[in-house]
Amino acid sequence: MARTFKQTRFRTPIIAVFFCLPAFSFAQGGDDVEYQMELGGGLGTCFYMGDVNGTPFAHMSGMGSIIARKIFNPRMALKGDLALGHISGNSEGYFIPTDATSETAEGGMPTKVSFSRNVIDFGAQFEMNFWGYTRSSGYSENSRFTPYALAGAGFTVAPGGAGTQFALNLPVGVGLKFKLRPRLNIGLEWTMRFTTSDALDAGSKEASQLIHPYGIKSVGLKNKDCYSFTMVFLTYDLCPKCKECHNNDD
Repeated sequence: MARTFKQTRFRTPIIAVFFCLPAFSFAQGGDDVEYQMELGGGLGTCFYMGDVNGTPFAHMSGMGSIIARKIFNPRMALKGDLALGHISGNSEGYFIPTDATSETAEGGMPTKVSFSRNVIDFGAQFEMNFWGYTRSSGYSENSRFTPYALAGAGFTVAPGGAGTQFALNLPVGVGLKFKLRPRLNIGLEWTMRFTTSDALDAGSKEASQLIHPYGIKSVGLKNKDCYSFTMVFLTYDLCPKCKECHNNDD
């Protein structure tokens, strides 16, 4: 009996460790899971630059965005977003003529004008991470934190004012990403969105003279209006990749 008791005392910890190994292996392996998509949203600030504002981060208002990412690999992703922002500005400190096309002296007199309107933005941007963004320990270059750069194309709708404005936009920007949890991401992103419209600041009928205020028509992206988003975002990883499938492909 003494021998049986000693053997039992010795075997119990071994059996306990044996049963704990699968759980431990699963917990460790959870960090190695890679995902194909992210879904979430962001909140932040928005400002406009154009004929009545040439100072970055002046006349800031709020914005919000819905975000979806398609993850190709730890270095590259394609992001789609739908955002709503508010832009405003006024002619204080700027010379805006009453009528730039008038040949009279009175037409060239300065006028006071201001505007305020919403912009709806939707499009896609290609993101390039500076480091491999993942919790996977497969490569030494991988990290839970990375800066990234982005560029893409989108569409802008500015309802109301002196008529609803439609324009293409070209977003460029930079950001930071950090994995709070294996499937939870937080980040900070700044983008400038260059549009093909010079009438985003015609946010009211009284502000219609801000469309080519100096009587000079713009060409391409030159002298066109643009706006900026600065936001904090939170996303959740979806659609885990099948490791066996990748192994079989090899």
